Amino acid sequence: MGHKNTLLTVSEQTGYSVSTVSRVLSGKARKYRISREAEEKITAEAERLNYQPNLIAQTLRTQQSKTIGLLIPSVDNPFFATLSGIIIGILNAKGYHTLLADSRESGKDEIQELRMFMSRSVDGIICIPASSTPDFHEQVSSQIPMVLVDRHFKSTSLSYVCTDNYAGARMATEYLLSKGYKSILAIQGVPDSMPNRERVRGFKDAIGVHGVAYSVVGDAFSVENGKREVLNAFSGAQKQFDSVFAFSSTILLGAIDSLRRLGLRPGKDVGIISYDNNGFLDFMDPAVTRVEQPLREAGQIAVDTLFEIMGARRAGHPDPPSRQILIPPTLVVRGSC
Repeated sequence: MGHKNTLLTVSEQTGYSVSTVSRVLSGKARKYRISREAEEKITAEAERLNYQPNLIAQTLRTQQSKTIGLLIPSVDNPFFATLSGIIIGILNAKGYHTLLADSRESGKDEIQELRMFMSRSVDGIICIPASSTPDFHEQVSSQIPMVLVDRHFKSTSLSYVCTDNYAGARMATEYLLSKGYKSILAIQGVPDSMPNRERVRGFKDAIGVHGVAYSVVGDAFSVENGKREVLNAFSGAQKQFDSVFAFSSTILLGAIDSLRRLGLRPGKDVGIISYDNNGFLDFMDPAVTRVEQPLREAGQIAVDTLFEIMGARRAGHPDPPSRQILIPPTLVVRGSC
């Protein structure tokens, strides 16, 4: 068995006390007025020895694991991957690790992952919920601070920060109508998810009294869903539409693939608009008009809100007032409609 390097090993090799070594390696050299020379010598020796702190002992001593649980509905979805990357970067800058879990859009799996977070003693949780009710989330939040991001429950005491999905879908639909489109195929994602419900509501309210033909179809935020629904709508004698509103960039990719297989030109034969902004959409032919969600702003607010709750609880204070924020999206206009 290999020798495990400890604080004592670093202390013996440098000649400084264990307490001095511990203070330097925990980033507290300035606080305890430890000399720059000592700090550099201890840091260099720790790196040479590949010293790894005992996180379990550290957690027991400080009552902090320096780890945040991040629960998302699908690691395969580029939207959630992008949002996760933003949140992980913000947490890393604060000196925190991230424990990432995937609920696979399952309320049952979500409960299992939240229980896993509790067993790992994470300091806080950021969650994109898949469940239909907040009951278990609120139970967990009574023990571990939790903030929701991207999705929220209709009635909950939990803090959340989301894009205004209703406003985004209404804005996109009104843009299609302003361009003269008369029949719109809206391909939705997971029907019971909060963002999808709000996008459907915004879409239908924008249609309003305009008298245009429309259909809302689909069942997942996936490429396969986009492919299938376009084939169903445009193949053979099926009803034709002059435009498609994809409720996510993954749905969009599938829709465009099927349109091209059918010999239809996106942006010319059929107008295309999408929810979600990904950089690759500008490199498509034509570049795609889409609704952009302010992911960095949402991620920053979610982290800041979580840390406010964590700080209050560590100080023995009541939780700060719940923050429930809807951020307005923007429309990125390109050549697809």
